[in-house]
Amino acid sequence: MAEPYYKRVLLKLSGEALAGNQGYGIDPETITTIAREVKSVIDLGVQLSLVIGGGNIFRGLAASSKGMDRASADYMGMLATMINSLAMQDALEKVGVDTRVQSAIAMQEVAEPYIRRRAIRHLEKGRVVIFGAGTGNPYFTTDTAASLRAMEIGADVILKGTKVDGVYSADPKKDASAVKYQSLTYLEVLKKGLQVMDATATSLCMDNNLPIIVFDVTTDGNVVRVINGERIGTIVKGE
Repeated sequence: MAEPYYKRVLLKLSGEALAGNQGYGIDPETITTIAREVKSVIDLGVQLSLVIGGGNIFRGLAASSKGMDRASADYMGMLATMINSLAMQDALEKVGVDTRVQSAIAMQEVAEPYIRRRAIRHLEKGRVVIFGAGTGNPYFTTDTAASLRAMEIGADVILKGTKVDGVYSADPKKDASAVKYQSLTYLEVLKKGLQVMDATATSLCMDNNLPIIVFDVTTDGNVVRVINGERIGTIVKGE
């Protein structure tokens, strides 16, 4: 067995990824498939942490655009990410993966508080750490939370699992002439306004030179392929 290319990884999943084809809520089949993928990564000896969005349950930005107070809407979105985190924990433990959920908002009955050193210790012991409740602050997305946590735990890369096999110049479903990028710089992403991660998250990665790989998480075996260094999806890195 070749050594995995990345040793410590943060995998960012959108909430929509958990909804599968039903478009809303949590699809048990989809979450089990993702759990099996994660198990195969852990079996390689890779240290893996997760950040999951909440868009399959509640989207703070969408609610605030309809008149709800932005801070309240964002806190509701953070709670949605906790629901997803607990569902993911359950799916992972069912396939035999030790898991800890750490929440940026205190809720000691269901999750540990986020403590950086404790998170790193869990990773070193081979546990998957799921970071819930975003950064714990309104006005920040789970993309920013993923960048922040990846920096704090010293991850080698952020893997952004989506339903599309990389970053395109336009929406490939709507525009047949859309071109897929193999690699991009952080500045190109910011200048072109590409939907990789939001600008705050991208800037944070740029300042700390942390690569982002955007790939299709719905294809079996893709997470392992990326971790082994295969060129799938789009990589965003420095010059």
